Amino acid sequence: MSADLRLDLSSPVPPFEQIRAGIAGLVRSGVLLPGARLPTVRSLAADLGVAAGTVARAYRELEAAGVVEGHGRRGTTVRPAPPRGPAPPDLTAAVALAAARARADGVPVDELVTLVRRAYLDDVQVSGPASPAPPPTPTPAPTPSRTAAN
Repeated sequence: MSADLRLDLSSPVPPFEQIRAGIAGLVRSGVLLPGARLPTVRSLAADLGVAAGTVARAYRELEAAGVVEGHGRRGTTVRPAPPRGPAPPDLTAAVALAAARARADGVPVDELVTLVRRAYLDDVQVSGPASPAPPPTPTPAPTPSRTAAN
C-alpha cells in the first residue's frame, strides 16, 4: 500500500493530511477493501520517511471519520461499509435522466457506465446544472400599458 501513497514534502498540505487523504482515496476507489490491514504506523512512517506520530495522527483521523478501525496491537483495518437501504429517489431520478440523455445523444451504455464510474471514483465536481436545462417557455407578447390621461 505504501507504494500507492506519495508525499510532497514541499506542499503546504501537512504530511499527516496527505496520508489521510491518500488512504481515504484508496478506500473510496476500492484499492483497499473492507477488512484490509493497513501497515503498522512504524512501517508506513519508515516507508514514507516521516515521523511515526505523523502516521499515527493520520490513522486517528481516519478512525474518527469511520474509514478505518484500530485494534490495538492487532493493527488497523479498513472498516466494513455500513449496510444501506435503496438509493434515494432523487438519485434514482438523476440517473434515469442521465440515461435518457445518453440514449438521446447516442452514447453507448458501456460508455455511460464508464462515465458514471469515473465520476464516482474520481470525486468529480459538478460544474454545471445537475440536469439539462428545461425547454424554454414561450414568452407572451407584451401588453400595451395604459396610463391615466390627465
